[in-house]
Amino acid sequence: MAEISYDDFLKVDVRVGTVTRVEPFPEARKPAYKLYVDFGPEMGERKSSAQVTHHYTAEELVGRQVAAVVNFPPKQIGPFRSEILVLGFPDANGEVVMIEPNRPVPNGGRLF
Repeated sequence: MAEISYDDFLKVDVRVGTVTRVEPFPEARKPAYKLYVDFGPEMGERKSSAQVTHHYTAEELVGRQVAAVVNFPPKQIGPFRSEILVLGFPDANGEVVMIEPNRPVPNGGRLF
């Protein structure tokens, strides 16, 4: 794996936000939800398509804090425009386990 500089790391803007709403995304090729995430007053709400249906129900996602890359360009996923990339790690079967703080933190906080 290639080394990167600290300046390279700073180019990726990872913020924490709270999921405010979850909708089904039946048009997605792989099972997914539409997530709406509040990043606080500075950034507001952003949306993302997330393939997290294996480990999470829509109901348990609402109110959960998540980490997301917020400075990628928007990506069109079928009829939905994803504005952020919610982050996670694969479990032993390749299913996404989302990254989240282990204590509540203010929405919009940047990873460092």
